[in-house]
Amino acid sequence: MRDRILIIAGLAVITALGWAYLRYDAESMHCATMAMPESRVWNLPEFGMMLAMWTIMMIAMMAPSAAPMLLAFAAVNRRRRERQAPYVPTAVFLLGYIAVWTAFSVVATAAQFGLQAAALLSPMLVSTSSVFGAGLLITAGLFQWTPLKNRCLAQCHSPFQFLMVDWREGSRGAFHMGVRHGSYCLGCCWAVMALLFVAGVMNLLWVAALSVFVLAEKLAPKYVSRSGGAVMILAGVWLLV
Repeated sequence: MRDRILIIAGLAVITALGWAYLRYDAESMHCATMAMPESRVWNLPEFGMMLAMWTIMMIAMMAPSAAPMLLAFAAVNRRRRERQAPYVPTAVFLLGYIAVWTAFSVVATAAQFGLQAAALLSPMLVSTSSVFGAGLLITAGLFQWTPLKNRCLAQCHSPFQFLMVDWREGSRGAFHMGVRHGSYCLGCCWAVMALLFVAGVMNLLWVAALSVFVLAEKLAPKYVSRSGGAVMILAGVWLLV
């Protein structure tokens, strides 16, 4: 029980700090946008700041959905510790998981740069094209029905099965498992994350809605995944019309 409380409390603190930063960053960006020209060229420090924003946002969005896997990993190591067998702190697994979403954040930041250069995103990172927004919604909705989505979601939904099949010993093995699990989560959620560009990357209500959807999808995939995909497709068609 103590281990579970510590893990849940730690994830809650990480998530709360991430959301606090996002709120501050959204307010700062709104003020900065009012004073900057509509089109401009990014420099390296700005790219780094946006990369930090994306990384923190991904952690804030995905940390709650990683809780079942982290609790399962901690439970296995707790039993190993009781048998005086080698064990690894859960934080090592979490670092591997975060590393995957950090890599995704690099791609997302570069995509944001390209979309802004093509005038498909406003300075507040909202889609400026109904066709572009509809395309993202329909693509994400269709992906919800694919075998790849089902395979990745099954890995995220069954923590103990994942650990039984992919267990690795030592700290390096725990980090590798975190990366592997993070890769399954990325394969499951990349299309949903692309929807951030539809209503605004800094629209915190939209970010929160997608976070809740990701968590609900992992907890009850049978009821959420494909029905959510159908809603996305209908929303995309409506936006086109």
